[in-house]
Amino acid sequence: MPAPASPSTARAINDRLALRLLQQEGPLTAGQLKQLTGLSRPTVADLVERLAAAGLIAVVGESGEQRRGPNARLYGIVADRAYLAALDVRTESVSVVVSDLLGAELARASVPIADDAGTGPAVEQAVALVERAAKEAGAERLHTVGIGAPGLIDPATGELRDSSGLPQWHRRLVAALQERLPARVIVENETNLAALAEQRDGAARDRDTFVLLWLGHGTGAAVVLDGSLRRGASGGTGEIGFLPVPGTTTLPSATDCEGGFHSLAGAAAIARLAMEHGLTAEPTAHEPRAAALVREAVDGADGAPAAARFLDALADRVAIGAASVVAVLDPGCVVLGGEVGQAGGDVLAARVEQRLARMSPLPAEVRASALGGNAVLRGALLTARDGAQDELFAPPQR
Repeated sequence: MPAPASPSTARAINDRLALRLLQQEGPLTAGQLKQLTGLSRPTVADLVERLAAAGLIAVVGESGEQRRGPNARLYGIVADRAYLAALDVRTESVSVVVSDLLGAELARASVPIADDAGTGPAVEQAVALVERAAKEAGAERLHTVGIGAPGLIDPATGELRDSSGLPQWHRRLVAALQERLPARVIVENETNLAALAEQRDGAARDRDTFVLLWLGHGTGAAVVLDGSLRRGASGGTGEIGFLPVPGTTTLPSATDCEGGFHSLAGAAAIARLAMEHGLTAEPTAHEPRAAALVREAVDGADGAPAAARFLDALADRVAIGAASVVAVLDPGCVVLGGEVGQAGGDVLAARVEQRLARMSPLPAEVRASALGGNAVLRGALLTARDGAQDELFAPPQR
């Protein structure tokens, strides 16, 4: 028999339970907290007093009950108890969102980073962007910053590793933010963050096991098994761009994914495929041109044979990578993420699913991303919020 929890441990458990309920359900009365937690009225009264004294909750209004009294007060988490920032760091741009502790967006901004900007100026541009966004949001101090970046994250240190083909300013940016901002900085691979966002707010809300296949400027995959993100021994789970596949003219190397799945399903490869089928599209800001081409093809697939043939050929390519993942992991569900996955929507997802059914004996549903390119920023914000809440909601050290 396990030993019963000490009074202080029990209080900490009750406090965290109440805070999670207030986060999920919104403002609640003490009576509602009593009903949802199953705790006694005196215990709820004590925890409300403790959390209010700690500055974590406050009275935000009154319920619609006719009888006035303490139980009619609505308690909510103090949203400005901490401010958060999320960054989506791309090869040629940085985007940032600043929010309160509950995740409500207060400011959003982005800046292009030129190829020839140089490491120092690029880092300064990105840090200044975060500082301006925080000022616009009225955040004097950021508590936690979540960063999504391409490349490998060292699972032992949590740091972005040197990666060939990626600009040097990516690694320097993390150190610069830690120096300039008195904030906790959390770095995660961009595709992993996209999977987190799709699991919490997007296409995989009802799945605890799935694979997100990222189709954007490049390719990647994120693996979620039994509700947990799997990073691998070196942090490289999902580097599917390096996967050797048929249909290319060479093999990938340890320093170059050309010849791998990237050469079939990366944005440049998709654009060339569209050109071969005579398709054109006007590019839009903040997404690869391939996404616009796929979107145009989807819109014209019913009446334009060339568009349908292009989508068939693209589905053939995507299915090769998806089938490899399904054969190894049997996830039961593949989400086509990134800007291209979202642009392809249900039309592309259905084509890929049909091909998977012919290529693999393992059943796999294929879904289109609900969040597209915004998934990275959303995942970074969720990570920052979870990190901040874990720290702020933790029991005080004795």
